[in-house]
Amino acid sequence: MKKLEIIYDNITKPDKAFRLWLTTAPTDKFPLGILQKSLKVVTEPPDGLGQNIKQTYSKLSDDIIDECPMWQFKPMLYVLSFFHAVIQERKKFGKIGWNVASDFTASDYLISYQLIKLYLDKTHESGDEVLPWDTMRYLIGDAMYGGRVTDDLDRRALTTYLQEYLGDFIFDSNQKFYFSRQGADY
Repeated sequence: MKKLEIIYDNITKPDKAFRLWLTTAPTDKFPLGILQKSLKVVTEPPDGLGQNIKQTYSKLSDDIIDECPMWQFKPMLYVLSFFHAVIQERKKFGKIGWNVASDFTASDYLISYQLIKLYLDKTHESGDEVLPWDTMRYLIGDAMYGGRVTDDLDRRALTTYLQEYLGDFIFDSNQKFYFSRQGADY
């Protein structure tokens, strides 16, 4: 990084169209000189579940939403979006939300959505009617999102959300599915 700072400092007459775009995770090793001379842009998840879900959906095109042949894909995509919003929303409560703060990113969501699509496609191709719920919950909860979680109780909370949100019960037409029974119906 020091080399980048030296190169940046030695630019004397840049072209008017010259732009240098750098992106980084929070770190104390980023060169202070570049940081002080820069315009900084920070992205934070929006406030509230509804806005968070809306932002998550805005990253998906209609082609992505329609690319899976199984009808279960759209409800599962919503459930995944809701799950993503809930775990991001918990971060705002500090130690009450998570014992150890973890950065859950859009890439966690996108990889998880691709995983769901992959398993639905395999189920469709093989003609199976049973979805591998345990496998999907494990890969999403322990590998994708859970790979960032270092605290055992945080991991337990994360996997509990998936147990409550992801299963055959979301397609049960005889019993209405609720994310919560505490006064809000999503």
